[in-house]
Amino acid sequence: MAISLNPPGETPPAEGSISEAHQERPDGGIWEHPALWAGLILLGSVIFAAFFIARIFGYG
Repeated sequence: MAISLNPPGETPPAEGSISEAHQERPDGGIWEHPALWAGLILLGSVIFAAFFIARIFGYG
């Protein structure tokens, strides 16, 4: 069994305490907006499917 360095009832010190100062990371710009990319992919899929539907009905 390991020997405890802290008396019972005391919280041991933790690494990476949230009380330490930290720098804010820079804004990721457009890469942090996945809904935009999902919307563009969905729009492209709809246009692609519409092309084949139009071919089935004789347009194009």
